[in-house]
Amino acid sequence: SPHPHPPHPQSPPKFNHFFLVPVSTFPQNFLKICHPPITTEIHNFLSYLANRQRLFFFFCDDTCSPRLRTLRQCVAGDGSVKLGPGARNQCENAMTALLSTPLHGCQCKRGMKKEKNCLSIYWSLHQSVLHVNRCLDAAKACNIDETCQKIRTEYVSACIQPSARSGPCNRPRCNKALRKFFDRVPPDYTHELLFCPCTDTACAERRRQTIVPSCSYEDKDKPNCLAQLRICKADYVCRSRWAQFQYDCQPSDLSASGCKQENYGACLLAYTGLIGSTITPNYLDNSTSNVGPWCSCAASGNHREQCNDFLTFFHDNICLSE
Repeated sequence: SPHPHPPHPQSPPKFNHFFLVPVSTFPQNFLKICHPPITTEIHNFLSYLANRQRLFFFFCDDTCSPRLRTLRQCVAGDGSVKLGPGARNQCENAMTALLSTPLHGCQCKRGMKKEKNCLSIYWSLHQSVLHVNRCLDAAKACNIDETCQKIRTEYVSACIQPSARSGPCNRPRCNKALRKFFDRVPPDYTHELLFCPCTDTACAERRRQTIVPSCSYEDKDKPNCLAQLRICKADYVCRSRWAQFQYDCQPSDLSASGCKQENYGACLLAYTGLIGSTITPNYLDNSTSNVGPWCSCAASGNHREQCNDFLTFFHDNICLSE
């Protein structure tokens, strides 16, 4: 039977770019995440195109476009120099934000209208992620799951949004969104994102960027670790999370695995429970085992040993490695 004629939308929203995406990668909650919101008529029209061509149009709006332009500069040789100070963070934030949208997984059809523009968008995004790795696979898995994709997009957005009062970002808002992600999304997704094994620098750097450290973790100076721990203990939730981490991730020479509780999954869960707190841990570099909070024992005075003991729970903790 012939296909019905698609409706003709009135005054469709203005978009800066478009390209084609496989139906299988198109989110079910399209009406909720599209900015500006689209009408039911336009949604029906897109559905008609999907049924007819097995393809969806994905539109890059006014929020997406600046990030895409930034990413293009990042991958254009020394183009990042034009971005000025903080170029690395700008590039990383743009990449993280774009990979959390349906843009990730896009395809261009040979001979399509504006094929060159589509390919330019595609390679701008994929030039930085050419090497296949487990961390990239974990991101894809999260994007397919509606809950994981939704809450991950929320925390990325919260952590890269500039703040007039707080400077480059709103850290309390970012940390709150991160806590929501690790508390509500199943460990099958969060642990694979945060603890995916890496054998190359690109993979390790992507893993380090999982919690958007430029906002949630790093600062101009490193505070004293014991001072950060005192702030944590003054908060009922943080104090409980810290106690749980000490229990589940306690190393022991008497255990065959080197970990007293011998429960790798419980240790990872306790570790992620600290994310978003004053003692948020993250990868200190691209090493798998070198993790810790953003703090220092430099000004610990007579409590230097106590401070070092605190950091020992993170640095090269065998319980955090399978």
